[in-house]
Order: sequence, then C-alpha cells, then structure tokens
Amino acid sequence: MTRKLILPRSALNACYAPHLQAQQRYQIFFGGASSGKSCFLATRLVLDTLSGRNTLIVRNVARTLRTSCLNEVQKAISRLGLSGAFRINRTEMTVTARNNGSQMIFAGLDDVEKIKSITPQNGPLTDVWIEEATEISYNDFKQLDKRLRGQTRHVKRMTLSFNPIYKTHWLYREFFSGFDEASGFFCSPQLLILRTTYRDNSFLTADDIAALESEQDPYFYAVYTLGKWGALGETIFTNWHTEDLSHLHNAEKSLYGLDFGFSSDPCACVKCLHDPARKRVYVLSELYEKGLTNDCLAERLKRFAPSAVITCDSAEPKSIADLRRMGIYAMPAKKGPDSLMHSIQWLRSREIVVDPRCTNTVRELTLYQWKRDRDGQSIRQPQDRDNHLIDALRYALEGEMNARYAAVQARPEW
Repeated sequence: MTRKLILPRSALNACYAPHLQAQQRYQIFFGGASSGKSCFLATRLVLDTLSGRNTLIVRNVARTLRTSCLNEVQKAISRLGLSGAFRINRTEMTVTARNNGSQMIFAGLDDVEKIKSITPQNGPLTDVWIEEATEISYNDFKQLDKRLRGQTRHVKRMTLSFNPIYKTHWLYREFFSGFDEASGFFCSPQLLILRTTYRDNSFLTADDIAALESEQDPYFYAVYTLGKWGALGETIFTNWHTEDLSHLHNAEKSLYGLDFGFSSDPCACVKCLHDPARKRVYVLSELYEKGLTNDCLAERLKRFAPSAVITCDSAEPKSIADLRRMGIYAMPAKKGPDSLMHSIQWLRSREIVVDPRCTNTVRELTLYQWKRDRDGQSIRQPQDRDNHLIDALRYALEGEMNARYAAVQARPEW
C-alpha cells in the first residue's frame, strides 16, 4: 500500500510549488541570493527519489558538496519527517531510498573518471542537478547531458541552479534568447526558466532582508539582490575566455605566483604558462584559501607547486623567509615604478585562456574594474579589490614581461 505524502507549508516557498513535477528536459532555477532555490530543489529531489528517480548531483569541486547540497538534502528529509525512509552514506556521498533503492549520488567535476563510471544501483540515471552551474564549462555540461541515457519510465531532466553573473557566460548564450526579463519566467516543451529573489522567500528574517537591500555595489545589487544578469562597468580585462586546459597541466616551464593573505583576504597562488609566439597566457590551476598560517601555506604549496620557483608579493619579506625555511623556493617579485600599470597593460595585450576549474580566477577577471571619479567616469587606476589571483598572475609572469628578468630560470640561492 502506497502512503500519500502531504507536504507541510514549511517545506517550500509558494513560487516553486507549480514546478514540483515539471517535465522539461532542461530546467533552470536562477536568481538572487537567499531566494530558496537550493532548498526547493533538495525538497523536490527527496520526493523524486521516493518515486523512483536516480539523480546525479554535481558541483565543480567535490568537497563543496557535503556542506551545500548534501546538507540541504538532509534538512529536507528531516523537514518532511522522512528520516527513516533513506539510508545516508556521507563517506560514499550517496542517499538511497529504502522503498525502491533509487539513489541520489553526489560527485564533483574535479574527479572526471568517477563521473564517467557512476551507475545507480537500480536503473539508469534519470536526472542531473548542477548546483552553481556558472562554475562549470560548456563542455562539462554537454558531457553530463550525455550521461542521461537508458530505458526508464521517467522523463530525463537536466536541472541547473545558480546566481547569474555576466551575459557573456555560455549559460546566457545557450538558454536565454527567449527569456522574458520582465516576468522572470520562460516555459516551452523543452525548457523551463524561473528567476526568483529574496522577495520569493517567506522564511527570511528582517536582518536577512536588510543585508540584501542595503548592498551598495551596483553589480552585486543587480546580481545577488535582484537576481539579474550583471551589467558591469568598465572592466579591465575583456581579452579572456575559458577553455579546458587539461592537456597542458603537465607542461614544462610552468610559472607560479603568490599573493599573501590571511583573514579577510585569501592566500592566492596561480599556475600558468606563457606562449610568446601566440601572445597567449594560460591559467592552469589556482590555490585560493583564507586563514592559512605560513606553515599551512607551505604544506599546500608543496602539493600545488612541488619543487617550483614561486614569485611572491615582495611586501611580505618575513613570509617569504618563512616559506624558504620550510623548503619552498620562494622569491620576491621585483616591483618597480609603475609596475602595476605596466603589468596590467602587458596582460591586456595578451589573450588569456583560463581553465574553467579556476573559478576564482574567472570571477576576478569578470569583476576587476577601473576606479571611478566623483562624476562616475572611469580613471586609469584599478580598484584594489577582486585582484588576489590577478596579482599572483602578475608576479608569476614578471620575468616574461621584462627582458631584464627573463633569464631567471633556476632556483634562487640563499
């Protein structure tokens, strides 16, 4: 005998209720911060699994799933009073329905081989949910789309959730040509798009609402408060794009740069290559983390840049000395007069290709802007924000920018 499940009012916001059983192949739930997107999709996922659907839940990096999607699913199970209906394995990152063996499987795109081999214990995958879809590449999306195959009574679906960033993103080009900005809704037999904001979330506190409404930055207000695709001011770098660079990760002559940080600012290290013949810079991988003491940073760097020379921000000689003492080949950047503007102009004269897994580099290149004067006009002086990995990139390429330092190839001696 099948038990009928009655959803309590606290299970989801009213704006999402019509889409609990949406059947479109491609479903996009996007918008502002705190709009309840992830909460709704986790709730729907629980119900879908009880009905026999198998879902692969992905983010760009696997370790972020435990504290995001998996936690949301566990909270949804608890809200619905269904704790006894599922087996949750946080080690294997699976949630299995006891009534039918259907599964939710959580995986990161940083483990490509695992993604290729994922198979539910009963039946094929019917769904893929991509959380923070702006972090993934178009190629990753196409590969995930191809994972939905096999005989099943369920309509196969790709669900994407994200905060919008900028209109040059492949998601906007791929899906939003017919989207009605005024209504925030689009529906066709194959595509569903719903935009929501904090105003659609009836569970926010007054403090939550005040924080979103008091945002002063025009870009962040448009994106995170209003849920709109960002219209940036005059950004410094427009000469870049993302591309899968896996084939270059083991290339010789990789260059490394490091910008120090600790509490409010992250430590930021970048691995890159320069092709002078093509005037092209490749950003291969990044390290981006707050709260690292120098000993912890040294351990990270030993894995991130083993036995490599790392050009560091010369403003922190003590930190550089600490890293050297712990076996890191750290050398100070040779900053000179106008070195900031010189290096920015040099980078603007190159084509910058970024591996899509370098999500923080992508974010900084998107947001890094010129300062404005009192009249709102751009001046040729960069804002000192959204630039930690960009600074690291400048340090890494310092020798390439100036012929005087181009001969620095060997490890420094000290």
